[in-house]
Amino acid sequence: MSVAEVMTDPIPEAQDNKPLRILMPSYRSHPYTGGQGVYMRHVTTAMVDLGHTVDVISGPPYPDLDPRVGLIKLPSLDLYEAPKVFLGLPAMPKRCWTSWIDFKEYMMHISGKFGEPETFGDRMAVYMKDKAHKYDVVHDNQSLGWGLLKLQKMGIPIAGTIHHPITMDRRISLDAADTISLNLMVRRWYSFLSMQIKVARQLNPTIVVSESTRRDVAKDFGIDPNTLHLVYHGIDTDTFRPLKGIERQSNILMATASADVPLKGLIYLIEAYGELLKEFPDLKLHVVGKLREGHTERVLTRLGIKDKVEFRSELTNQEIVEMYAESTIAVCPSVYEGFGFPAGEAMAAGIPVVSTTGGSLPEVVGDAGVLVPPKDPLALANAIADLLRNPEKRDAIGRKCRQRMLDKFQWSDAGQNLVNIYRKAINHAHGRPKAS
Repeated sequence: MSVAEVMTDPIPEAQDNKPLRILMPSYRSHPYTGGQGVYMRHVTTAMVDLGHTVDVISGPPYPDLDPRVGLIKLPSLDLYEAPKVFLGLPAMPKRCWTSWIDFKEYMMHISGKFGEPETFGDRMAVYMKDKAHKYDVVHDNQSLGWGLLKLQKMGIPIAGTIHHPITMDRRISLDAADTISLNLMVRRWYSFLSMQIKVARQLNPTIVVSESTRRDVAKDFGIDPNTLHLVYHGIDTDTFRPLKGIERQSNILMATASADVPLKGLIYLIEAYGELLKEFPDLKLHVVGKLREGHTERVLTRLGIKDKVEFRSELTNQEIVEMYAESTIAVCPSVYEGFGFPAGEAMAAGIPVVSTTGGSLPEVVGDAGVLVPPKDPLALANAIADLLRNPEKRDAIGRKCRQRMLDKFQWSDAGQNLVNIYRKAINHAHGRPKAS
C-alpha cells in the first residue's frame, strides 16, 4: 500500500449489534500530556455517538471528556507535580505507609524509574476486583501494565491500542544522550518497557494507528504483524478549521513540539530557522510548547536567536487555531511519530504543512503537504524557503491539506472500526463464531 493512500484495515461488521459497555484505561489522560489525551476525548465521544456506554478509568492529570462519558479517577501520588524537598526528591506522602502500591510508586520514582504505568495497572486491578461484570470489553490506551492481565483472568476481553512503540523514544533518547550518566538515566527511566512488551504480547486484539506503528511494534515487540489491527485516528475538523477574519501573515513559522524531547525534532527546526534568517531576516518562529533549561536553550543561545523564537504553552484549542490562521507555514520536524496529531490538526486548519517523513507522518500528510527527511535542517530550510517565495503554492497546499483531513480522517469512522474489533474479541472470548 502506498503511504499516500490512507486506508484502514477492512473489518467486517460483527453479528451482535447490541450497545456495548466499554471501559477505557489510561494512566495519564489530559490533552496537554500529548496525543494520547487527545485520543481519549475524541475516541470516547465517537463511541457514545454510536450509542455505546463508555467509562474512562484514569490517573492524574485527568481527561477532558464529553459529559456523556463516565470518569473513574484513580489518584496516583503524581510525584512529578509534588514539591521537591531534598536533592530534587519529592517528600514522601503519608499515604505511602498505608498503601503498598503508593509505596512502590514512590520507591520506583526516587530510583529513577517511570513507575506510573505499572502502579496504575495495580490500582485498576484492585478497583475492578468486584466490577468485571459491569463491562463487555476493556480497551487500554497504551498503559500496558500487569494489571491488564489480571483483568484478563477475570474473563473480560482486553483490547489495546499502541500509538507507537516507546522503544523508539528510548532509542532516540539514547542517541541524544551525550554522557555515560545520562545514558544510564535514560535506560533506567525506560525500564518499564520490558513490562509493556510482555503485556502487549498477551493482548488480543491489539490495535495500531498507522502502518509505521504496525511495522515497528511487530519488530520491537516481537508480535506477528498480521495480528495487529490498523485503525487510523480521526482529526477534529470542526475545531481545527480555517478562520475568517484573521489575516494570514507572510513571515511566521509555527510548530507544536516539546523543546527537549529528542523525538519531536525541534532542534532541527531551530537550526533550519537560523539558516532561513539569512534570506528572510524578519521571519518569526512560534512554538506551541515550553522552553526549559537544556540542549534546545543552549542551541538558541549559541545561534543568537533566543529572543526571536516565541514559546507559548497551556493554550486552548481555539488559541492554537488562531495561531494557525495567522501563521504562514506549519512545520512538523519530528524524528518519529506514531500518528502525528499536530500535522493533522494543522492540515485541518488549512495552513500549508512542511513535515518530515518520521514514522507515520507520510501516511497522514500524504501528497497534500511537503515532505523532507527527518534530522535534516538543510532540507527543512530549503522546503520552507520555497514556500516562503511562492504564496500561490502555499495557498494551494493549504487547501489540499484541509481536504485530505476531511476525506480521510474522521473520528466517526475510527469509532465504528474499533467497535467492530471489540465485537469480534467478545465473540471469541465467549466461544461464539467470529464474524465473517
